[in-house]
Parts: sequence; C-alpha cells; structure tokens
Amino acid sequence: MNAKTYTPREAEIERRWFVVDATDQTLGRLATRVARVLEGKHKPTWSPNLDSGDHVIILNAARISVTADKHESKTYVRHSGYPQGLKEESLARLLARRPEEVVRRAIKGMLPHTRLGAQQLRKLKVYAGSDHPHQAQRPEPLA
Repeated sequence: MNAKTYTPREAEIERRWFVVDATDQTLGRLATRVARVLEGKHKPTWSPNLDSGDHVIILNAARISVTADKHESKTYVRHSGYPQGLKEESLARLLARRPEEVVRRAIKGMLPHTRLGAQQLRKLKVYAGSDHPHQAQRPEPLA
C-alpha cells in the first residue's frame, strides 16, 4: 500500500475547453457551475494551491435570467477614489450596457480573492451573443 499523497505538477495538468449557453439560465446557478470548473474542483487531481481548472466560454450573456425583482433592487457599486466618487448602477442598466460584465462579476465573487483566483478568472471568456473566436480549441458543451 502506498501512503503518499499525489500532487499534480504544473506540467501534468491537462486543460480542456468548455462552452456554456447562458440563455434563460439563472445567473447564480450558472456562476456556481462555471466557478467550479474554473477552479478545477470537478477533477480528481484538484489541489487548493494549484490552478488545475479548465477554460470556459459563456455565450448569450445578454439573455441570462434573474429571479424576483433583482433587475431593480440589485446594485453594483464602485468608487473612483475621489471625493463624491461613488457610482451605483442597477442590474437592469448594467445588463443593457455590458451583459458580459454581469456574468463575469458573479463568477469572480465565487472564486478565491487571491492571485490564484485572478489566474483562474483569466480562463473565463464571456460573450453577449452566440459567436466566439475560439473554434480552434474545439470546446465541448459543459454537462
């Protein structure tokens, strides 16, 4: 019996490409599925200190659905750093202006807030429409 714990090396990690259609999917439920794949937690070789996740392409981000009255009640807040620099924007307004940003922010909040999380977020590609420039990677649908 071998009592050693297996830890994958960076060179041994195989990355795959997945594509997800966000049409009529709930924002939070989609974000949890995608965050799990970006972190690599769906693989048996997952390790908390390594980025073993896969690439994910999200299509039709403009057609995402949210529950209840979140279109008006959910706000996104940012600050410029200057006095009176607080900016607030509702979900409906941001969805009309930049639908990719709504999905990206939801997923970013579910990833680690470290350099590792930033590295994992770079493997996410979000598009408002149904076209994407990643056909050469032969992405497969996410189950």
